[in-house]
Amino acid sequence: MALDESHEPNQLHFLVIPLGSPGHYIPTIDLAKLLAQHGVRVTIVTTPVNNIRFGSILDQAIQSGLPISFLELQLPYMKFGIPEGCESLDDLPDLGLARALFLAQSSLQQEVEQYIEKLNPKPSCILSGSFLLWTGETAKKFQIPRIVFDGMNCFTQMCNHVLYLSKVYESVNESDSFVLPGLPDRIELTRAQLSFLFNSGSRDVKDFGEKLRISESEAFGVVINSFQELEQDYADAYQKVKKDKAWCVGPLSLCHKDASEKVQRGKRSSISENECIKWLDSQEKESVIYACLGSVSRIEPVQLMELALALEASKKPFIWVVRAGHKTEKIEKWIDEEGFEERTKDRALLIHGWAPQLLVLSHPTVGGFLTHCGWNSALEGISAGVPMVTWPQFQEQFYNEKLLVQVLRIGVSVGAQTVVHLGEEEKAGVVVKSEDIRKAIEMVMEDGKESEDRRKRARDLGRTANQAIEEGGSSHRNMTRLIQDIRNQSIIKNSY
Repeated sequence: MALDESHEPNQLHFLVIPLGSPGHYIPTIDLAKLLAQHGVRVTIVTTPVNNIRFGSILDQAIQSGLPISFLELQLPYMKFGIPEGCESLDDLPDLGLARALFLAQSSLQQEVEQYIEKLNPKPSCILSGSFLLWTGETAKKFQIPRIVFDGMNCFTQMCNHVLYLSKVYESVNESDSFVLPGLPDRIELTRAQLSFLFNSGSRDVKDFGEKLRISESEAFGVVINSFQELEQDYADAYQKVKKDKAWCVGPLSLCHKDASEKVQRGKRSSISENECIKWLDSQEKESVIYACLGSVSRIEPVQLMELALALEASKKPFIWVVRAGHKTEKIEKWIDEEGFEERTKDRALLIHGWAPQLLVLSHPTVGGFLTHCGWNSALEGISAGVPMVTWPQFQEQFYNEKLLVQVLRIGVSVGAQTVVHLGEEEKAGVVVKSEDIRKAIEMVMEDGKESEDRRKRARDLGRTANQAIEEGGSSHRNMTRLIQDIRNQSIIKNSY
């Protein structure tokens, strides 16, 4: 893409501030790359470890001349009681430190403002994670439009919107289902499946939720990692709510075309590209089930054993990303003592640590994705045209499951019923039995009309996703519109 705009004196400058969690950081880095490809100068506010871990994927893009730079600030570990080097949610030894991490990141406000003070002209826009409320204060102080990016889709945004307006969940018991009013589809949930903003019972969380809503309502607009054709009715409805200041510009992961970038995205993979491809190449087309339950997964080892036994019982070749936070050693010990890896070695690849997910999902031998329904992962599965086995854990993942299984009809649920809040996994223990997981895997992977129809829908969505980000596609047009909207704001501001 031509970058002649980069030499214009009135080139737009976006200050991008990601939240310290892989689920937020990774798509924000993708978004920064996409903005730069459209001729916008981008400065990413980061910290040393996160810069190496998440920022290095942009090295190639920067070398090719894309206008991206980093403002690296030191995180005050000691002041907030965080172990040195822990700058992202999944690096924390204990998720009880999550609040301290976000407070530490918020303490960077003063240094960010000092940086803005020195700039002339000031940045055209601040683009930040929605939970970073301080960025709203900074934007107000310098009269810079702020765009919120929280990594959710329009379906989830609309679920939250009607939950907040209707308060329909307040009059039902924990396990009673209710219908979310006013949505294009009949969506039923229980209180136990709602995100922490509606389901924590904590006064602090309610207060934070209120501040979050005010902060989002004061922002100039919201960037959505989705594409209009995926959820047209919900995209239209959310556009109305946001008065046309919502832009679907995804799937953001598709900005990485090169295999080396796909391997590098997020963290250096714990398996080499060659080893992974070699194993996948040895399998039959669409025969492999890929199981990965997210980057901040802290699922109890007893629950992971159920997953392992289900994968084994499915008789399908599988890739399993083994991860249990600080309890990973326990599940590794079980794998070793039970001889699980040995028993399944002819048809299994176990990845211990970070997996090159984009690379795996885009391989033709992968026929199903067992996912926690985090939106990044779900959208990566959609982009690759792969049907899904859905196992939501927390946050808005039960909403995403409804979208995948009920609205898009490209997923089969394992039957999880309740949110397991981060840090409360021990209390939950086993919530899904191996038999239920196996049945869901078989439904996605088997032959037959229903499965073939599901696969076809998934493949069609994958093609549409890839078209959306190409020139002339809906997401490409929305990115152009977003940039023009900010340019118009700059013109208005400069005319005073």
